[in-house]
Amino acid sequence: MAQIPVESNARLSLRIASEEKSLLMRAAALQCTHLSEFVTRTAVSAAREVIGQNEKIGLTERDSLHLLNLLEEPPAPNEKLMAAAFALPKQS
Repeated sequence: MAQIPVESNARLSLRIASEEKSLLMRAAALQCTHLSEFVTRTAVSAAREVIGQNEKIGLTERDSLHLLNLLEEPPAPNEKLMAAAFALPKQS
């Protein structure tokens, strides 16, 4: 397997049970990769999934329709919104 040069070699130390390390080593071997590469790839993939799940907003069908209606027919601006708009610096 070809080694890819890494510009930054930051380290992460983990303490895990020997059974868990054996499991990870077996999985890495089955994918013909090094343990550190397997752990990094798997952890990064899981991290992306967790972040993606937590950064998305889920709307019900009713909420979606309400949002679309507000976009198509926005309500008239109230006093606070007008005051905030006039408080903005002038653009030239």
